[in-house]
Amino acid sequence: QVHLVESGGGLVQAGGSLRLSCTASGSISSFNVMGWYRQTPGNKRELVANIHTDGGLGYNYADSVKGRFTISRDNAENTVYLEMSSLNNEDKAVYFCGADVIYYGGDYYTDHWGQGTKVTVSS
Repeated sequence: QVHLVESGGGLVQAGGSLRLSCTASGSISSFNVMGWYRQTPGNKRELVANIHTDGGLGYNYADSVKGRFTISRDNAENTVYLEMSSLNNEDKAVYFCGADVIYYGGDYYTDHWGQGTKVTVSS
């Protein structure tokens, strides 16, 4: 079982930047797609961005983060990154890394979630 560990969350001022990292205990090439998701209290998890681990088919972003967030991967380091800039209060959430996540019935499912890292934005 490959485990995912997120890091990089914290407190940032509105307009600031953060970089989140998701490091796998094994090869991320064993997954087809890795992504970042976020969740706020009382709400379902939502997709932020995902990326194919083999470089093909590119990546996807939620409309709310396009132009501000960038997802990337380093297969040699088994790590996926999320560079976040121009952060605002709507970005405040717990961010989760997930691998091969399936969207079904209005929710996201996978056997491979990280523990989450909290991002707080102060105004």
